[in-house]
Amino acid sequence: MQLGVIGLGRMGGNIARRLMRDGHGCVVYDRDAAGVQALAKDGAKPAKDLDDLIAQLSAPRAIWVMLPAGGPTEDTIAALAEKLSPGDVVIDGGNSFFKDDIRRAKALAAKSLHYVDVGTSGGVWGLERGYCMMIGAETPVFERLEPIFRTLAPGLGDIPRTKGADARAEQGYIHAGPVGSGHFVKMIHNGIEYGLMQAYAEGFDILKNRNLNTLPQDERFELNLADISEVWRRGSVISSWLLDLTAEALAGDAELSEYSGVVADSGEGRWTVQAALDEAVPAEVLSAALYARFRSREEHAFGEKLLSAMRFGFGGHVEPK
Repeated sequence: MQLGVIGLGRMGGNIARRLMRDGHGCVVYDRDAAGVQALAKDGAKPAKDLDDLIAQLSAPRAIWVMLPAGGPTEDTIAALAEKLSPGDVVIDGGNSFFKDDIRRAKALAAKSLHYVDVGTSGGVWGLERGYCMMIGAETPVFERLEPIFRTLAPGLGDIPRTKGADARAEQGYIHAGPVGSGHFVKMIHNGIEYGLMQAYAEGFDILKNRNLNTLPQDERFELNLADISEVWRRGSVISSWLLDLTAEALAGDAELSEYSGVVADSGEGRWTVQAALDEAVPAEVLSAALYARFRSREEHAFGEKLLSAMRFGFGGHVEPK
């Protein structure tokens, strides 16, 4: 298939590269000309602006927008809506708020354009590992774009198969439902991510502080956190990719000295807590994990440094200055 890709940052560029490796054609655009040229060297067709990108795509077009949620995505989709032709599809693969997806889809439908929201997980590792995708779309539009999703998904890999599981879900992508549902599922995914990361951070903070001089002498332990994280990767019930990243970070610097412990939140945690409030669903762990990130901007414990290390590990996220 042919796809336009707008936004060639940490994930957008590698999405285009993974598609091209499987024979798909990509026309790419980014305000950073260097990013465009880098993709052109890998085989993509470069575009100098939105009009040029659209002109190089055959109708009906499909354009994947991979930009930060909010203004950049909003402005780009609004501009595309004025330039595209009936039957074209706009895909938002970033972390937009699901209610924004529903609103945008209605606006595009009035112009006979289609809208797809793709909750995309995989971070900076997606080129090699593939991307886990949760997709909100009209069924015919989803089916039309499915070759793209199949290529981007991780595939079966070596994970044991689940009896009765949906074949698409086993490959690493799902049609979650109508527009908005993909980003809603990804929003909850990221809320859970907050909770998991916070649990690791608090646990390792307790381990690190076991040698405090306020404790009885015979109850103090000087624990090797790198060894602990590594052994927990091997057959433990709490093994995970986040723990893999934790072990790697601690092996490189047991004190995590390059991190301040200031932990950002990108919006999905807040939206998850708001959804819990809307549905009257108790979400104590996810709420507490969000509040811990707020606290990290005022005081910084070792646990917050570990959160920063994990965020950098899976997504290349840099601490705010």
